[in-house]
Amino acid sequence: MENQFQLYLQYLQVEKGLAAHSIESYKRDIRRFINYLYAQEVADLDKVVASTVLDYLMHLTEEGLGARSQARALVSIRGLFKFLVAEDMVMRNPCATIEMPRQGRKLPDYLTLEEVESILAQPLANSGDSPRPNKVRDAAMLETLYATGVRVSELCNLRMSDLNLDVGYVVVFGKGSKERVVPLGHMAVERIRTYLRDARDEILKGAHSDVIFVTNRGGPLTRQAFWKNIRNYARASGIKRPISPHKIRHSFATHLLERGADLRAVQSLLGHADISTTQIYTHINRSRLKEVYDRCHPRAHK
Repeated sequence: MENQFQLYLQYLQVEKGLAAHSIESYKRDIRRFINYLYAQEVADLDKVVASTVLDYLMHLTEEGLGARSQARALVSIRGLFKFLVAEDMVMRNPCATIEMPRQGRKLPDYLTLEEVESILAQPLANSGDSPRPNKVRDAAMLETLYATGVRVSELCNLRMSDLNLDVGYVVVFGKGSKERVVPLGHMAVERIRTYLRDARDEILKGAHSDVIFVTNRGGPLTRQAFWKNIRNYARASGIKRPISPHKIRHSFATHLLERGADLRAVQSLLGHADISTTQIYTHINRSRLKEVYDRCHPRAHK
């Protein structure tokens, strides 16, 4: 089992081109499943049948995991067996007939425009004429995040060669190394120009890197470090609820749709392979429209 497990992880990395954090999620889910099999004295993946997987999902329920976590686990296990069947390592995929655990689709939480603008202003707040280089970097990163709606991993991995400030766009490599071109607004272009001119070399201190947003070691700022920075800036702006980079991505999509953007255009900007993933934002938009209708229509409450 261990050898098959490692081969699948290599397949995800080399052939599927998944990001490191995505591979880590698959690894965690499948490792948990394999440990369960060992506990059940199942030492051969070819011995796994549908009832084995169903029992495992029940085990996850007893462990307190909800439908969303169970669905993710099933996706990971199904992907493993699909690979093993294709490679003739097992006879069948025991997950083929198992339906996904039912789950209510959670509406994305998003920020108001005022909240976003407050967070974007924090890195340079009270900095005077000589802000610290890392604050200039953070201001550029936050502005780029909201201007493009990129995933935090995509933001942290942007390269200098991906950037065209004269035209105002950035090339983003998303899930599965899929490439898309995303426009940069005026504010993002100016923040990035300032960072590249005044702060990047000072952060690097002679080190070399082709990553745009760097640390003093020459590597990219990590997702975890940027996440922590956003939380701190959100608290400084007076926002009490938890804030993440993905919440700003949700805000990017929601604000575009609220202002009349085409759903297909937003799908392209976000890098969603399936339009149904983008359509969840229309539910938020409908709620907003209902609020406007109730407040403004003269006969809404008669």
